[in-house]
Amino acid sequence: MITDVSVIVKPDEEKNSQIIAKKAAEELFRKNIRAKPAEIKFNVLKKSIDARHRQIKIVLQLKVFINEDPSVIAEQSQALPVWKNAASGKTVAIIGSGPAGLFGALKLLEEGIKPVIIERGKDTSSRKYDIATISTKNIVDENSNYCFGEGGAGTFSDGKLYTRSNKRGDIGTILRIFNHFGADEKILTDAHPHIGTDKLSGIINAMREKIISLGGEFYFNTLCTDFIIDSDTIKGVTVKNLATGESQNITSDAVLLATGHSATDIYSLLARKCPHALEPKTFAAGVRVEHPRELIDSIQYHGQNLKENLPSAEYKVTTQVEERGVYSFCMCPGGFVVPSSSGPDEIVVNGMSAAKRNSKWSNAAIVVEIRPDDIPEEFKERAEKDGCPALAGLYFRTHIERLTKENGSGQAAPAQRLTDFLSHKKSETLPASSYTPGLVSSRLDQWLPSHIERRLEQGFKDFEKTKKGFICDEAVLIASETRTSTPVRIVREKETYECVAIKKLYPAGEGSGYAGGIVSSAMDGENCAEAIRRALRG
Repeated sequence: MITDVSVIVKPDEEKNSQIIAKKAAEELFRKNIRAKPAEIKFNVLKKSIDARHRQIKIVLQLKVFINEDPSVIAEQSQALPVWKNAASGKTVAIIGSGPAGLFGALKLLEEGIKPVIIERGKDTSSRKYDIATISTKNIVDENSNYCFGEGGAGTFSDGKLYTRSNKRGDIGTILRIFNHFGADEKILTDAHPHIGTDKLSGIINAMREKIISLGGEFYFNTLCTDFIIDSDTIKGVTVKNLATGESQNITSDAVLLATGHSATDIYSLLARKCPHALEPKTFAAGVRVEHPRELIDSIQYHGQNLKENLPSAEYKVTTQVEERGVYSFCMCPGGFVVPSSSGPDEIVVNGMSAAKRNSKWSNAAIVVEIRPDDIPEEFKERAEKDGCPALAGLYFRTHIERLTKENGSGQAAPAQRLTDFLSHKKSETLPASSYTPGLVSSRLDQWLPSHIERRLEQGFKDFEKTKKGFICDEAVLIASETRTSTPVRIVREKETYECVAIKKLYPAGEGSGYAGGIVSSAMDGENCAEAIRRALRG
């Protein structure tokens, strides 16, 4: 007999299978199903931590097997897709090797369609050196950095796999594919699965090797500079080898555009060719707040010392200020704040954690919702003058990032103690930080756009009401966090996923404006690839 149950255990009981089996038997008895602990075997479907009250609980959702063998069922329910050699004669150019591009490529290979992946950045091994150079020499390679390169922006920014986008596709399949290529099997059961930046690059490499082994191709250090369009239909792309400077045309039966939220040149290219393909969308901007990890653990775990039985604590905060959301994003327990600029004239910060989440700090983006109506008039007027009003938010985002650079030094980011931000005074000293390029004391409250600064200030006061101790001298604000999502959407048909202005062009992932995060982008890439498969069959 097989059935599902939920059980609650204490943090120190979670690793004891006999206790879990006993609790499962008790839960089955309440359902009028008699079973002894000795008859029970189980698989954990999902694990979550309930720390809302002082008595912290581990909630386990189990698939319980009563006198059954769980291994046979597991094999049947966790089958992977079947990938084929690229022998169909069809070719799809994929611009970008982030999750949308990689999972799109794997989906195409289910039908033997050849993916040709074009990536402006470098492979993960070479990319590591360029990322290190940002911190050690304050040099940002505009094509190889935290945003651009093999695996996309997520490769060196954490590998969080949590998403609420369960209607976009099969989250379980995405997680199983990551597990197949090397991710820890805990991602299959954790409520907030996480790979870790130290592990993710190896997983991405394994995906690349699989794609190549089946006939796919990769062009690294290669920038898409133009679309080859004939009668409103894309026939391929023009690319430039950034090492040699040589350009070439790559023809294909369709193009999957998976360039990410930071590829401003692609938005500019679309704005020139077909401005009606773009529309403005809501995005967010703010700061990173960094606390000592032990302080956040103490707040979340109600002062209890549970280091041996519980992971570094996560938190989520949200409020409404003047009819706009103010909220945490990409919370990184036991993590680091990292430089995420994609050009030398800006400062952008992001957060990440290694697999063990054991650094001395915890951080999160605290951002303010920015709707198209909130964009200052000067940027709307500039976008109108340039022939594409949809770019106004992008211009505003760039303005914030350059303003941040003006108030920093090199890639050393402007920063302010949270208490000083709320008191409207300069921080005479700054706490130790995980941000390796360094911090520069700055009055963020004076130069951040006023509607952002004002809402952040009230937001932090609201958060303190439920997170006592969140506002403290040890907390530091690091500017600016602007890449939570893109301010621009590439409009596509709802049913076919095809760009409304260019046939056979399929915008996917975060850069399309239809997804956010690794898993939702991966599912979006799969959905677009499936749409391409259907179109090429017809």
